[in-house]
Amino acid sequence: MRTFAAEAVTVPTKIPGYPFISSGKPEVANFIAFILDIRKSTDHLLTAISSAKASQLERVLYETTAINTAGALVIGNYNGGLTEYLGDGFLALFKVEDEKSPSEVYDAHNAAQDCINSALDVVNEIISERYSLPKLAIGIGLAYSKAIVTIVGIENNLHPKAIGECVYRASKLSGGYNEINVDLKLKNLWPTSKDGKIRFNLYRKFYDVDGYLLEKKD
Repeated sequence: MRTFAAEAVTVPTKIPGYPFISSGKPEVANFIAFILDIRKSTDHLLTAISSAKASQLERVLYETTAINTAGALVIGNYNGGLTEYLGDGFLALFKVEDEKSPSEVYDAHNAAQDCINSALDVVNEIISERYSLPKLAIGIGLAYSKAIVTIVGIENNLHPKAIGECVYRASKLSGGYNEINVDLKLKNLWPTSKDGKIRFNLYRKFYDVDGYLLEKKD
């Protein structure tokens, strides 16, 4: 009986450092996972607002489209890759090239700050003016670990994906309201200096994940 080896397939990706990935050839690298979550998005789907110019379903569509579009622009400005849209937010990745000098820490943090401040302000102004919708709140989780970059799916429906602890932990840490929470591994990776402008202000547990509230110093 003749057997045939599966033909290798190469697909393009948005994962930093991997413009293409081939089936059967997974890669391992260090990543900061960045997950943005629109808070209480399920409530938005179920709650009607009499003054709004949109139905519940339209509201969720407009909100997610606006925040995902703005987020993609911000992530791209800081050398990250927006790899998955999650319905009520997105997953982005920053590849850490050198743990001894992890400049990507600053990229991920600056992107998170821009999303919570500049991008969210613009989005809230747009959805208020166009659709008479209330302000959105978002949570951002940042976490660090190794991850496997691979292809998942079946023939004609293949998707590049990064699989690692950082993605799981970032998803849990995105449960705040207009705040950034980081995991212990990223906290330990963070470069330290006497003139540092951020602080890990508050330890909290998000489900089974230890997290720290990241804030700018006064």
